[in-house]
Amino acid sequence: MIHAGLVSVTFRKLAPADIVALVRKAGLTGIEWGGDIHVPHGDVERAREVRARTGEAGLRVAAYGSYYRAGASESDGLPFRRVLDTAVELGAPSIRVWPGVKGSADVDEAGRWAVIEDLRRIAEMAGQVGVRVATEFHGGTLTDTNASANQLLVEVDHPNLHTGWQPHNGEDTATCVEGLRDIAPRLDNVHVFHWWPSSAERHPLAEGAARWAQFWRVLKALPGERFALLEFVPDDSEASFLRDAATLSAWLEER
Repeated sequence: MIHAGLVSVTFRKLAPADIVALVRKAGLTGIEWGGDIHVPHGDVERAREVRARTGEAGLRVAAYGSYYRAGASESDGLPFRRVLDTAVELGAPSIRVWPGVKGSADVDEAGRWAVIEDLRRIAEMAGQVGVRVATEFHGGTLTDTNASANQLLVEVDHPNLHTGWQPHNGEDTATCVEGLRDIAPRLDNVHVFHWWPSSAERHPLAEGAARWAQFWRVLKALPGERFALLEFVPDDSEASFLRDAATLSAWLEER
């Protein structure tokens, strides 16, 4: 089953209470809370507060968007233990992390293996407390191409490592579908938007109906439960979000 929600960093300037109210108004069911602003790493009191506020509103914590960079953050002063403890207090079922700091064509073998080994380590740590780890599916990292993203899952070879998914910017629909099918057995949540052809050109989600119809054919056939989370709407406006939320909800109701 696919549930509709919001990535909280879409509205970095809003307080958690305002985001909860907005998501309820939109009729969505979950929130991926960000670790940079809304639930900072290590602030377990804030995590408990946001968890309670989310639940009291009848909403679910979809994930913790940690911005932890595998292979880099630990040595840069952000221990994964701090991220994990925060996610547990938040009640997040999964932690979204970034696989490295360079794209697959720009990293050397040693750099790639540093990311692989760290992903294996943090997947094991999180698994011990029942929390999934999921990589961001994004440019500038080791998931910037379908081949590299799929290869990374094989290389890490840990049952608690999953991957998020979103269409790569500027990539044709058929190639996006191919990448989605490749990682489908390990799919965590999905980020939903219609940016074309670059992230600088945000359009109403409804304009991407033909493109997303191809993705839903794959996504709705998958077993299990996950969230489809709206991210970075046009003009960063609440009106755009409410409009796109209605579009997403309608898509998810279609058979």
